[in-house]
Amino acid sequence: MWAGEEYNELYRKKLIMPSSTPPRGIEASNALAQAIVDTVREPLIVLDADLRVIVASRSFYRDFQVDPKDTIGKRLSELGDGQWDLPSFDVFLERAKSEAGVVEDYEVEREFPGIGHRVMLLNVRKLVDEHSAGSVLIAIEDVTERRAIERERDELLRQKELLLEEMQHRVSNSLQIIASILLMKARAVSSEETRTHLHDAHKRVLAVAAVQKHLHASVGGEPIQLEPYLIQLCASLGGAMIPEGKDAIVMTVHVSGGRATSGVAVSLGLIITELVINALKHAFPVQKTGNLIHVAYDADDPNWALSVTDNGVGKAHLSLVDEKGGLGTSIVSALASQLDARVMTMSGDNGTSVSILHGELKAA
Repeated sequence: MWAGEEYNELYRKKLIMPSSTPPRGIEASNALAQAIVDTVREPLIVLDADLRVIVASRSFYRDFQVDPKDTIGKRLSELGDGQWDLPSFDVFLERAKSEAGVVEDYEVEREFPGIGHRVMLLNVRKLVDEHSAGSVLIAIEDVTERRAIERERDELLRQKELLLEEMQHRVSNSLQIIASILLMKARAVSSEETRTHLHDAHKRVLAVAAVQKHLHASVGGEPIQLEPYLIQLCASLGGAMIPEGKDAIVMTVHVSGGRATSGVAVSLGLIITELVINALKHAFPVQKTGNLIHVAYDADDPNWALSVTDNGVGKAHLSLVDEKGGLGTSIVSALASQLDARVMTMSGDNGTSVSILHGELKAA
């Protein structure tokens, strides 16, 4: 027997007494409501103006393992062993009846006899027709499994972040150890050429360590804000590679926003590192006041331009970089190719500018 018929039968036998006499045509109204709710897979119940159950769907009886005789005509708070006795939910129901008629995703977490712990989202709608004034429909979505999966996912993400933290820490320590060993070897060798190569390797390891350090905050594949990343990276490079003193080279940075994946950010960081190393090696054969290296990044999504400019000797710098094609130049070219960008070098008496251009954006 359907719940609507059950209600009508109980009413005719005077076993339940609604707060007011059922309006004319209630049997047809209840039968129609029952037919509608039974077509929906999710559990549904319809409450009258006094928050008593008029109609409940088959899925409600099945999922919560209750009988129509223990449901129809009872207030929501009286169902089961009191699992639905939620004072705060009564407030929501009253609000649904008197205001907008809608309550979305009210989460309830309860223990039910026979089915155990359940997490549910309740959605309430006020019914508006001539036979159901003040009635509300409650749709019940069981999200127990979803919440369990979400908790498991959150725990896995937490473990992943811990592993990334540990890996970052180990990589950082390893790079520092390698840099120290290279510096010790450079001090021990007698060959000036070998010493120069070891110093170059030492600087590159420090540069990789700086890139790794500033990407440390990026987890979960989230895009990286390039402005703070590049500014901090350049500060680290300047502190590690530029000697202090009254004639120290000044390093400035301008970044006009932009975001990038960690892979692109690493490549940009390494390009900047190589270009700064080249400028420090070749642009300033004479130490003097006013020597400058300027790093600029401008973005106009999806295009961007990166440039490293110095006010050094210019043509001599260009000759060493382009004609000899050193390791730094090869690295920059390879990284630019990976980014689908092109390298453009301009040099003159006022210094050298190397730009990495992606798309149609012009160099500053």
